[in-house]
Amino acid sequence: MPSKNSPAGDAEDLREAEAAFQDARGYLFGIAYRMLGSAGEAEDILQEAWIRWQTSDRSKVENPRAFLTTTVTRLAINVLQSARVRRQTYVGPWLPEPVDTSGDPALGAVNAEALELAVLMLLEKLTPTERAAYVLRQAFDYPYEQIAEITGQTNASARQLVSRARKRLAAEKRASVAAAEHKRFLTAFVTAAQDGDVAVLERLLTEDAISYADGGGVVRASKFPVVGRHRVARYYHAFADRFWPGVTVEPAEANGRPAVSLSRDGTVFAVLTVSVTPDGIDRVLVMMNPSKLAAMTV
Repeated sequence: MPSKNSPAGDAEDLREAEAAFQDARGYLFGIAYRMLGSAGEAEDILQEAWIRWQTSDRSKVENPRAFLTTTVTRLAINVLQSARVRRQTYVGPWLPEPVDTSGDPALGAVNAEALELAVLMLLEKLTPTERAAYVLRQAFDYPYEQIAEITGQTNASARQLVSRARKRLAAEKRASVAAAEHKRFLTAFVTAAQDGDVAVLERLLTEDAISYADGGGVVRASKFPVVGRHRVARYYHAFADRFWPGVTVEPAEANGRPAVSLSRDGTVFAVLTVSVTPDGIDRVLVMMNPSKLAAMTV
């Protein structure tokens, strides 16, 4: 058997390292994506984690997945700290980057917690460390001892981070509906929007409904959220004749929930989804920034 110091041994060691990384890759992406709300930034994090894994002294690593999880989480905290500053100067509403979950519904996670776009928007209100602790606990069921070690906190502090995050989200997070009901509302909304039917739109929307369109300053989109049932309905009525002609609507799945992709001449230019409560649609989310559509169009 070749020794670790021989070329054959080095190659074997690298193959083992790559196998361990690939085995954890989907899991690691799930953590990074939930923390950042960006598939592109999550992929960048994984690339950096792979480099660090390659160059680390792996003979001292007892648990590769634990090492990689710690690396990815800490890298994501650093990126999120700078991302918060960048998002303050973002043109128009910032929406999380939607991902196609039809092939991997939970992105390698134990469950789909903290995956819906509306929840990811709420997570933006947490500090980077609160967000890390919440994601590790709620989506991946990490014990507090490990969360403390990963985030560099005491056990008591880790519990406080998760508790604060839960309370902040509970104050704003609304009950959702089953996927079939969600799809029914989405289909009805798209049809009414195409027709510009204000009366139907108003029946579908909650009193405090908000519509967000993320164009990132790259394509034309409303630079401010449209707030209130009547205003949202009138907004979609106003541009129905200009927006929908020539558009192909295809069903999709974004972040574990029904969505539609909108295309012209075979090119997807938007992904639209809604957040549905027992009272109706409370959020309309339209992603139009081309750089944020890659994860839905691969």
